Amino acid sequence: MALSPSLSSVVHVAGGGVISSIGNSYAQCFQSLCEGKHGIHPLTSLESIHKYKLPVGQVSIIDNELAAELELKRPVTRTAMLGLYAAKEALRASGLKNLQPWRKGLVSSTTVGGMDRSEIFYPAYLQNPAGGHLSDVIHHGCGATTELIAQHIGLNDFTATINTACSSSANAIIYGSRLIRQGILDVVVAGGTDALTKFTINGFKSLMILDEEPCRPFDAGRKGLNLGEGAGYIVLVSEKVLLEEGLNSKAVVSGFANTNDAYHQTASSPDGKGSYEAMEKALSMAGLMPSEISYINLHGTGTVNNDLSEGIAIKRLFVDNLPPLSSTKTFTGHTLGACGGIEAIFSTMAITHQCVFPNLRFHLPIPELDIQPQLNFQKLPVRHVMSNSFGFGGSCSSIIFSTPPE
Repeated sequence: MALSPSLSSVVHVAGGGVISSIGNSYAQCFQSLCEGKHGIHPLTSLESIHKYKLPVGQVSIIDNELAAELELKRPVTRTAMLGLYAAKEALRASGLKNLQPWRKGLVSSTTVGGMDRSEIFYPAYLQNPAGGHLSDVIHHGCGATTELIAQHIGLNDFTATINTACSSSANAIIYGSRLIRQGILDVVVAGGTDALTKFTINGFKSLMILDEEPCRPFDAGRKGLNLGEGAGYIVLVSEKVLLEEGLNSKAVVSGFANTNDAYHQTASSPDGKGSYEAMEKALSMAGLMPSEISYINLHGTGTVNNDLSEGIAIKRLFVDNLPPLSSTKTFTGHTLGACGGIEAIFSTMAITHQCVFPNLRFHLPIPELDIQPQLNFQKLPVRHVMSNSFGFGGSCSSIIFSTPPE
């Protein structure tokens, strides 16, 4: 929904932080994207029947190392630690020296929450009801993840947790942007975090949408997605904060939209209605024509249904004038509630470094679409990037990041 011009203000991206299977920092992830180095490998981090078999995107740092790096007395949920790790990097990168004078908040998303610690608790509890440690399950809820992150980075003025499946962290960024545009907050750290768990792996396995090989989004031979874990957060600031703090704007959030086609619990509408409307409304808010988009970071999961639906919507909106487009899930896997935040950072990277990223493992276009994604890392003029995040239940979100005004 477009906001009244009298209430609107420019929302700047002052910094970003990311941890994923392709790197433990912004710099490492960018280098992997440049070099075409993916992070999809057989599962090793969980005791599962799929261990050493199923390809996933795992973060290389184990829980004890994360806790030590974050100066925690003991590991809390992996989801919270990944989120805290990325959020701290985002704040450092923003250049904000003192948050105290500003109205500030954290809008964080997750679908997994503290499920990883619960999975540790229950086997011990079932063997001996006095053996499980309740500290392992107290942070099970998604909201507890947000509270843990906020507590450790001092963002307690305003907190909100969003869980809209795979569009979660895109919606967190949209919400954070609206809070600034409406003059409610000055600084918002927004994004999402999710860890790999046995529950999610088994759940997606039961849906029969996991690929037994590294995923191939938008390829005719695609067979499903690879799950991943990680976190991505951006620091959103108002024009006033940017000027008074002397910060550098990495990009501006020029347009966004969230729609819901309400077609199916776990499938996108076959005509791409929700996807189309999200992209079209985001363009309308930004005041842009489709031809002005420099690059699309696809939702691109690799499932038969999702890629066809998203592709139909893109062809309807852009017709034959397609910009470079790719799915960076070929690098990280599908990080569920974190993907919109991670891919928002990749989108702003494209603006900062004037480049577009490849869609790995592509061989043949989907016959119904004839869309060929970007095959190589390439330096190109990039002014406006569209980032798509489409979730279960028909929740479709698109965000447009643009070069900062002169």
